[in-house]
Amino acid sequence: MSAASDYLENKLLDHTLGNTAFTQPSSLFVGLYTSSPGDDDSGTECSGGAYARQSASFAAASGGSCATDATITFPAATSNWGTITHVSVHDASSSGNLLFHGAVTSSKTIETGDTFQISSGNLTITLA
Repeated sequence: MSAASDYLENKLLDHTLGNTAFTQPSSLFVGLYTSSPGDDDSGTECSGGAYARQSASFAAASGGSCATDATITFPAATSNWGTITHVSVHDASSSGNLLFHGAVTSSKTIETGDTFQISSGNLTITLA
């Protein structure tokens, strides 16, 4: 994924150009969407049915990208979540700010009893 949110773009520009310091988030969380969140986080995030954003950690960046350093497993759905088309990285487990977003390689329909998992190293963020 390489799309940064409007929020993050402004924070990074202000920080880099000396206008306002940006404090890194204390925790990161991955979310699942059934439509593109867009840079303004206007997409449809999954909800209900035991859905919750999951914590994530990333290895140090190299060559302009970084990847998750552990597997991320969402709980088994207790109702249908819909077809997952996009993932996101947020700075809070609920609400908070969208940081990055991107489309999944292959959409996945999550129905009751299904889980969604992202293997370690398979969620990559690239700045280009």
